[in-house]
Amino acid sequence: MPAILNYLLHLATAVALVMAFFVIYTRLTPFNEVALIRGGNHAAALSLAGALIGFSLAIASALLHTRDYYQFLEWAAGAMLIQILVYYVATRLLKMSKEQIEADNSAFGVLLGAISLSIGLVNAGALS
Repeated sequence: MPAILNYLLHLATAVALVMAFFVIYTRLTPFNEVALIRGGNHAAALSLAGALIGFSLAIASALLHTRDYYQFLEWAAGAMLIQILVYYVATRLLKMSKEQIEADNSAFGVLLGAISLSIGLVNAGALS
């Protein structure tokens, strides 16, 4: 396959994976991030931004460290699963996440975002 087509395939797939992650993540959370963000809720924006950046780091690492397209897809799917599982566990341990995010507690949003960024970095490192 010509290099430009390979690039476009990987780019399109990576963008689709980030979009899929966004949809899955926002449907699994107990609050409506998009509505909260539209209303100016900083905590929801910080939490969601951390999740998206964390997952994107893992996708970038998978792109860098795999040569086979299907292997890239497998690692990306695994990274998505880990990101979502860590979010689920973290919010269960931090029992008031829904209330804190809806109350626009930016400190809590930063904490959730940092957890997502941290696991994204660990995911990215594990993929290398």
